[in-house]
Amino acid sequence: MDLPAHGHSSVEDWVKTSNDLLEMLLRTLDSLLPGQRFSLIGKSFGGYLAQGILFKRAELVDSISLIAPALHIKERTLPSRVVLESDEQLLASLDADIRTAFKTLMIVQTEQSLEAFLQEVQPGRLLANREFLTSDWRTKGYFFCFEPFAEERIYPQSALFLLGRQDAICGYRDHFELLKHFPHSTFALLDHAGHMLEIEQRILVQAHLQEWLDQLGKQHL
Repeated sequence: MDLPAHGHSSVEDWVKTSNDLLEMLLRTLDSLLPGQRFSLIGKSFGGYLAQGILFKRAELVDSISLIAPALHIKERTLPSRVVLESDEQLLASLDADIRTAFKTLMIVQTEQSLEAFLQEVQPGRLLANREFLTSDWRTKGYFFCFEPFAEERIYPQSALFLLGRQDAICGYRDHFELLKHFPHSTFALLDHAGHMLEIEQRILVQAHLQEWLDQLGKQHL
């Protein structure tokens, strides 16, 4: 299921905020999986929406995995922007739009990472509703009207948090606060990885996700 305004999913005119996006997702879930249990996995802003789903449907969620998620924090604590590897000749050969996005998202700017970027990230960028995503939604309606991890909320679900040590977009320091809300959680901070850690540290990310899926499978035996 694509997020509204992402992929092939449309976005209705009444959708102006993240609360509206969340409401659309909840309606879809309630329609496709009425009263059924499910697990969540979300990346970046998708990880933020997953937090909203957890808050609203906690009684139905078995487990959650968040990869470099955005948080309900207006002032993020971010590491300094770094580039660990860069092929300047390769960068100079790229279309300007692709080069800007690639340099913004990747801290390992090599031919191998570019190939993955073009296969896994760029197709989604081309399909995204840029008119909506670049609208004043980001400044006026990005944050939920509620706090997904209010001080008193404890989630008993198993959880996996995967973060990049060099992620200058969503960071990692603020995420340590999540541990107190999830007594059954795994927290992995991966070095040599920015916001696109699933590309820059693919083997480690896949290993953690496989373990998460294996444990989830055991819950249903």
